[in-house]
Amino acid sequence: METTNARSLGRRAFLGVGAGLALAATGVGGRVWAAGRRGQADPFVVNMLGGIRNPNRRGSRGPLGGDPEDGPLTLDERALSDALASGTAAVNTTIGYVAGLQEPFEYSVAEVARWNRIIRNHPDVLLKVRAASDIERAARDGRVGVIQGFQNGAMLGEDAGRVGVFAGLGVKIIQLTYNGPNQLGHGSMVPENGGLTDFGRDVVAELNATRTLVDLSHSGERTCLDGIEASAAPVAITHTGCRAVTDLPRNKTDRELRLVAEGGGIVGIYFMPFLAADGMAVAEDVVRHIEHAVQVCGEEHVGIGTDGGTTAVDDLDAAYEAARREVEARRRAGISAAGERPGVVPFIPDLQGPDQFRKLAGMLAARGHSSERIERILGLNALRVLRDVWGE
Repeated sequence: METTNARSLGRRAFLGVGAGLALAATGVGGRVWAAGRRGQADPFVVNMLGGIRNPNRRGSRGPLGGDPEDGPLTLDERALSDALASGTAAVNTTIGYVAGLQEPFEYSVAEVARWNRIIRNHPDVLLKVRAASDIERAARDGRVGVIQGFQNGAMLGEDAGRVGVFAGLGVKIIQLTYNGPNQLGHGSMVPENGGLTDFGRDVVAELNATRTLVDLSHSGERTCLDGIEASAAPVAITHTGCRAVTDLPRNKTDRELRLVAEGGGIVGIYFMPFLAADGMAVAEDVVRHIEHAVQVCGEEHVGIGTDGGTTAVDDLDAAYEAARREVEARRRAGISAAGERPGVVPFIPDLQGPDQFRKLAGMLAARGHSSERIERILGLNALRVLRDVWGE
């Protein structure tokens, strides 16, 4: 059950949204951000996987990593103001090693330190999240809570005790695998579809013991099912789609979705091309996957994990060219997923920018979803699960 505080926070955040839903549904709604603080018509959003960056600036860093000093170049005033304007109370921001030539442990420690510096440099806008109450605090203060999370367990090496090291540094979410295999289990693109390893089970136990959220995004089906079974705490699939709607490996089967929900966890639907078989996903596809997830999981266990930021891409032609180069690099590195191909951008073209959550709310409302359900999906469900796992 949500606390009165969390529910009232969400309802206050939604005051005035009802009157603007029709505009939001057409994408006409204007920004409500002013003077570095949210407007009262903003939704309360907990993005289970996203980012804060300006994709139109140099220094953008994909999963292949790069110079740790490059990242802040894309976290400029526009990126910060758009994040505030979007209603984002907190976002799980991927840091640390995902893939590439870096030494995973050292690189991940450096990434925690880098993001700590970024947060310290923007204390009026950003807040490091260590507990669920920090998300509520960020919303009250008109700031964005930064949840530090990993999208690969490779940095743990062969030492499950490193989970405690990263927990002590403030890492709150660890995804077990990326698309390929690692020492914990198999990712979604491994044909053998192997399960969680013995070491992976040790890691899950340590994640539970340190109250770190287990993230099963990108995992193969058997590793995902094993991870759900192994965890004594609720788990998350922070960013995915529904395999029954679009049959691609990055999406999850109804069985996986249902078991996450039965364990008290949450499934975040992403704003990614994997929501459509041809990769040309649009906002309506996001709604279709959310509705299917609600059917399977119940409305208390569905959220959003966009896998993107809140600053729109200004030049789509340039974005398609950049996506082509990124797909080629990912294929060479062996980390690409089915559904990634040239001509497909890694975002939803008509669901971008700081108004994306208001537009989604409007689309859901136009299809008859109640304001209470929309509040849950946008943020309150995630807040509940994070409170269950992390504590207050």
